Amino acid sequence: QVQLLESGGDLVQPGGSLRLSCAASGIIFSLSNMVWYRQAPGKQRELGAGISSGGRTNYADSVKGRFTISRDNAKNTVYLQMNSLKPEDTAVYYCNAKRVSRSSIDVYWGQGTQVTVSS
Repeated sequence: QVQLLESGGDLVQPGGSLRLSCAASGIIFSLSNMVWYRQAPGKQRELGAGISSGGRTNYADSVKGRFTISRDNAKNTVYLQMNSLKPEDTAVYYCNAKRVSRSSIDVYWGQGTQVTVSS
């Protein structure tokens, strides 16, 4: 059974920092591309940051220079370090795992963790 378990969401003041974690089980983590998506109230889910199985990263323009995604294959965990947080970063943050093989494309989602940026 595949599980993606996010943690680290909290209420933080503008300008503060948080680190989100997503612990994966039931998948071949090292072969999976990992992405942090986010969904603000009343808005569509959007990509925040992604990291490939090979370690290449990509970021939404809105978070470049403030957020850093990383992975630890030994711990089957992906992280999102968020600095200089803004009220518009308020959202539910979801962990996504995707593995593409010759026979299938497997996609999994976590349950989400709430990040609220407010004074």
